[in-house]
Amino acid sequence: MDKLYSFLERKTESYLTHKKAVKATLKAEKHGFWAEVWSWLDAFIFAIVAVLLINQFLFQLFVIPSPSMVDTINVGDRVVVSKMSYGTEVYPAGPKIFDSSKRVQRDDIITFYNPEYESKGPLFDILSQIVYMGTLSLVNIDRNPDGTMAERLFVKRASGFGSDQVYFEDGNVLIRPAGYGESIDEQTFRSENGYSDAPSRLLDSSYYPGLQAWARLYALQDAGMTSAPNHLISSYQEITGSQVGDLYEFSKERYLYSTLIDPSDREARSSYSRYRAGIYVPEGYVLPLGDNRDNSRDGRYFGPVSEDVINGKVLFRFWPLNRAGAVE
Repeated sequence: MDKLYSFLERKTESYLTHKKAVKATLKAEKHGFWAEVWSWLDAFIFAIVAVLLINQFLFQLFVIPSPSMVDTINVGDRVVVSKMSYGTEVYPAGPKIFDSSKRVQRDDIITFYNPEYESKGPLFDILSQIVYMGTLSLVNIDRNPDGTMAERLFVKRASGFGSDQVYFEDGNVLIRPAGYGESIDEQTFRSENGYSDAPSRLLDSSYYPGLQAWARLYALQDAGMTSAPNHLISSYQEITGSQVGDLYEFSKERYLYSTLIDPSDREARSSYSRYRAGIYVPEGYVLPLGDNRDNSRDGRYFGPVSEDVINGKVLFRFWPLNRAGAVE
């Protein structure tokens, strides 16, 4: 009987010892698995936070969404934007700090918040910026109703400065800086002051008589007139099939002709007077213009922008590789 008890004792002890060892092994394996998961998750969170901090306070990667800066920067180019050049935003689109001595310089290529952007709410605006920055500009959840990418930020050249009076005639820019007695065409102004010659035109001067005729036909239509002078029709037919290449000049001519049709039209007279007077740039503001002057939604349409909404300066392009380098 003693031998039987001894046998059962040994077997029971062996069984319990084995079971305890298996349980300890499983526990260790389980602990190791979750430790590994947490290790990866911790590293991922750290990387995202680091990317956000770098993008918010130091440098941001930006994908060029429109052709307004061609050929300086093309659609799809990826650039690095310095977020420290003009002060540092506390949060996306928030107030800036350390900006008292950091001013925009004429001819800088700047990024700024689109004055015509339709906000989807402050929470979404900040969230979309976080996603955009956190994914190194690969994911943009901010979309227009038609599915195209919303342009929360614009990239333009700082062309007009405080106290400048800027005029536009047939797509050409005339600048009267502070202290100048008369206006000077932009190309001459740039050449005399050593600024970039990158801003360019696509439209030839021969296009404008047809464009102006088109605008006048619209004005006649606005006034309810069903007939039009033959010279307007024939001039317009020379550019039939093309798109409006200079919406600013088109609108200017449309309002001018509306005042000629009906001098009592106060709305048309007021609108045309703004075009005739040009754009005055107040102190602390800049007038941003695209280098691709005939295909750019810029300060001609929404006016000067405050330096407070300028959040960065484009430094260099890193993609595509064959065009990588400093952006003039």
